[in-house]
Amino acid sequence: MYALVYNFRLTIFAVFVLVSTTAHAQEFRFSFSEQKMGSPLNIIFYAQDSVIANKQARACFELIDSLNHIFSNYDSSSELTSINNNAGIAKNIASPLMWELIMQSKEAFIKSKGAYNIAMGPLTQLWRTARRLKQFPNQVQIKNKLLLCDFNKIQFNNQDHSIYLSAKGMQLDFGGIGKGYIAQKVVDYLKKEGVTASLVDAGGDIVFGDAPPNKKGWIVGVNQPEKADDLLPEKLQLHNLSVATSGDVYQFIEHNGKKYSHIINPLTGYGVTSLRNVTVIANNGAVADWLATACSILPIKEAKKLVLSLDAELLITESVNNRLKRNNTKGFDKYWELPLIQEKQ
Repeated sequence: MYALVYNFRLTIFAVFVLVSTTAHAQEFRFSFSEQKMGSPLNIIFYAQDSVIANKQARACFELIDSLNHIFSNYDSSSELTSINNNAGIAKNIASPLMWELIMQSKEAFIKSKGAYNIAMGPLTQLWRTARRLKQFPNQVQIKNKLLLCDFNKIQFNNQDHSIYLSAKGMQLDFGGIGKGYIAQKVVDYLKKEGVTASLVDAGGDIVFGDAPPNKKGWIVGVNQPEKADDLLPEKLQLHNLSVATSGDVYQFIEHNGKKYSHIINPLTGYGVTSLRNVTVIANNGAVADWLATACSILPIKEAKKLVLSLDAELLITESVNNRLKRNNTKGFDKYWELPLIQEKQ
């Protein structure tokens, strides 16, 4: 069996996907990739011929573009930009999909006790600029931006589905949930079209449909803490699930010998400094996405309790004195690929 390993420079983490290239029952493997949402977006699925595959892939990328036009804060004409521009001025009537993601984000905020917060836009922008310019922000800047990140200042109207940011300068940011949400929508679309064996990697947030033909699942390798190219020796075997891994291997800024991740602690306003990778397996792409962020901030005991309450599983890997330390929920172990010698028994 020949396998390809995808190694992306990811916004939140590094995950590696290995996929079979064999065909079965007149179904062939097709792979498509385009630059979307600031990183490569990869779609892999099995179909009967290239005409069908290309048609479905084009429909998938058009769906992604339409969703990105709703949720992107880089698109000056997006619905999210309109909501942010109206902060302290007027309410916006949310589209059905915007309302859906807003409500999922609200649930994430409540369940994570604030560890995941879409109101962190002002601080996200501050730290993004700091990393680009390599200028560490001062305490006054962080304090002032933190005041604008109060989730409770978002006003939701369940009757007309309106959103109002009650203070000028507030900004919503769907980083940490948006890509997983979009990847899930694409896999769901493909299933409705009869394309069941699929994988969508939205910049590292990976959602899986059915397993490839004659396989138990898609094989996934997770990188080690602080290392972009070194994998854990075991591989995950997943289907009809999603996986997200969060760490600071790519996005960080160093100051006074300390590394600050792009993942911001909503309590302090600073990037987290723990050198740990967090991998979450969940039934939904958006849930896996935001859980990986929240569990990077929460104490390990609370992180485990949170993921288990959502029927998800968690693996935390840390580098301690140059040795790999693991901490995971019990159910995570069932997703490791069994060695070949065990599969034959």
